[in-house]
Amino acid sequence: MTLEPKCSEPPGPPVRAGVLTASDSGFHGQRPDRSGEVIRQRLQEEGFSVLEHAVLPDDLDALRDTLASWCDQGRFDLILTTGGTGFSPRDVTPEATVLVVEREAPGIPEAMRARSLEKTPHAMLSRARAGIRGRTLIVNMPGSPRACSECLDIILPALGHAVEVLRGDARDCAQNRSGQ
Repeated sequence: MTLEPKCSEPPGPPVRAGVLTASDSGFHGQRPDRSGEVIRQRLQEEGFSVLEHAVLPDDLDALRDTLASWCDQGRFDLILTTGGTGFSPRDVTPEATVLVVEREAPGIPEAMRARSLEKTPHAMLSRARAGIRGRTLIVNMPGSPRACSECLDIILPALGHAVEVLRGDARDCAQNRSGQ
């Protein structure tokens, strides 16, 4: 199901994004960051401006501090994390996200889990979270490159509008649907 935007307004400035990978092995150079690269490439293909892409260890304090710093700088409209959303004792990305956000956006990870369940029962094991700090949306993505790509297919149609609303740029598209 493809969702079409209801407004025909010209697009605003590109979404300013950051990609943050949580991976002990990636941080220590033992494994390439394929998931973060998939996210970065897809965002750029969609016209987003990826301002930063970093790899951190699965460490609650490091993830929390980086997420808070990136949000508070005012440089990013969107931060997508990858990794650290599973059941491993070192998987702490959702906990770091919850410590940072001011308001949660549960519909985003709910949609990713619901649609991903159509492909694999492992989707129910995701502990991903999403939320807002200031005017920045943070979304936890899976750690698998394929799962990241599939989840981007699910959420990309809504991310532009979400950022417009956070920026205060969104128009009332309901008027177009009602004919008023």
